[in-house]
Amino acid sequence: MTSTTERPAAVRAERRTMAVACLVVFTAQMATTIYLPSLPMIERDFAVSRGFAALSVSLFVVGAAAPVVLWGRAADRLGRRAALLSALGLFVVSSAVLIANTSPAWLLVLRSLQGIGAGGAAIIARIAVRDLGDGDALAKRLSVLSIAFVTALGGGQFVGGLIGEWRGGFVVLAAAGVLCVIGTLTIPLGRGREEKTGMLRIYFRILSVPAFLRPTIAAGLGFATIVLLQEVAPFVFQQRFGLSVDQYGSLGLLFGLAYFGGALLVNRLAGRKGSPWVMRAGALVMTGAGALTIALWLVPAIPLTAALVTFIALYCGITFGQAALFPSSMAVAVSEVPGQGAYAVALCGFVAQSIAGFAATFAALLHENVVWASVATGLSLGAFLLVRVTARE
Repeated sequence: MTSTTERPAAVRAERRTMAVACLVVFTAQMATTIYLPSLPMIERDFAVSRGFAALSVSLFVVGAAAPVVLWGRAADRLGRRAALLSALGLFVVSSAVLIANTSPAWLLVLRSLQGIGAGGAAIIARIAVRDLGDGDALAKRLSVLSIAFVTALGGGQFVGGLIGEWRGGFVVLAAAGVLCVIGTLTIPLGRGREEKTGMLRIYFRILSVPAFLRPTIAAGLGFATIVLLQEVAPFVFQQRFGLSVDQYGSLGLLFGLAYFGGALLVNRLAGRKGSPWVMRAGALVMTGAGALTIALWLVPAIPLTAALVTFIALYCGITFGQAALFPSSMAVAVSEVPGQGAYAVALCGFVAQSIAGFAATFAALLHENVVWASVATGLSLGAFLLVRVTARE
């Protein structure tokens, strides 16, 4: 009788945890996508260069990556709730201050702080999901988080295009962060625990496991490809193809559908085909679409409309592949180190975010379409080679 009563309660608790985790991941990702349509406006309003405007995206990604391993430690020592509330508090405060900011220098500082809060919140949300179980079941749960990611990817860009200016986007982010705080206070989360082993020793021990490291790096290379693409896309669409802010924003719905398709692939096939197969398929799709993007920029005299439609299709292909690659790679990686869930998830996130942050910073220097497309394809190819090795084991 007790088990019959407890089972529905456990299911409800799991659903509430998943719902709040999805909201947190959605908000953290939207901090980038709702901002993207405004990049040319940032360039104009702050009287800065294109590279400086793009740097406000790069520093957000770097900020999200840099302290992730510390957030993992905090989640284990202080408990999931206290760590998550701290990250969300930083995110809300920095978003609120950004609304009134008029200084280019402070734009970069505040975006970095916003990234630290967003990165911490997103990784602790994934740790909370990891607490629910591992293996292919974890891949399916992470694919649900990817659906939240996809909603932010498409919906955030769409809303950013509708708002049409960057201050309104920060208002939305601050409000979403407050909702995340309220949600965090209403769900059961794991407590902290005494860990006698030093933090660095734990992380180095996890890094010494090749079966963890390869899919983790692959996830980072795939994430870096998407971040690079997101950073250059506003300028390509608005300056190369002449789209308005709201037209570019509306494309986010297409990109969101592509990401949803990849996440659905993981959810449906992880149990049947296995996570290694899914991550290999995702990396292969990304590499193929990237190679075709290089060809697009190399072929002369393509009519503008045809080039635009082709670029949108290839962008969707890369997005679809990343949606399949990332959650399955993370599931494969963290399942290889049982008993260290918080640290494994945090380290996986740190590596992925660090690679993406480096790529985003580098992307600020890439203005030629063939050049950035070649870099993106190289990143995807590296991910494919790594997961191919993993899938054979």
